[in-house]
Amino acid sequence: MTFALLFLALVLVPRPVPVLRRLVAAPRAVRSRAVGPAADDPFSRAASWDLLAACLRSGLPVANAVRAVVAGLPPAAADGLREVGELLALGADPVTAWQPALAHPATAPLARGARRTARSGAALAGVAADLATRVRAEATDLAEARAQRAAVLVAGPLAACFLPAFLCLGVLPVVIGLAGRFTATW
Repeated sequence: MTFALLFLALVLVPRPVPVLRRLVAAPRAVRSRAVGPAADDPFSRAASWDLLAACLRSGLPVANAVRAVVAGLPPAAADGLREVGELLALGADPVTAWQPALAHPATAPLARGARRTARSGAALAGVAADLATRVRAEATDLAEARAQRAAVLVAGPLAACFLPAFLCLGVLPVVIGLAGRFTATW
């Protein structure tokens, strides 16, 4: 009897293999997202520019500082900056070396500033810090604009629902009551 019940339990009870697969696969998915930003996140870009400014202010050569920043950028921008770091390490002219970074919109302002301040790493640190501040301000402005737009879009359905209810439950009984009194007196 015991063996028959054990056999039925093993045959009828579903196996937890899919659950175990999901549990094992979940940390891998989290790890793959933690490698670098897939999208152009303005706050990670601003943090990268802050890191670049800190590296340059600490005396790190521009080529090494640029290579240190690559991990926090989206793949296209990172490839451009990686190439810039390699060209600078090989001793290329700064105007020529920063050319690949001009191709990506996320790194173009930094490349233009770097071309202007090609003689000093300290000046480039100021440009990177200003760029980080500007990127954060633009992200904040964009978030506020989206929030205001959402508030406007939410007001329409609320008005469409509450205005008829207000008219039916608040205004209409008063008007009907007044109309009844006026018709009775005339």
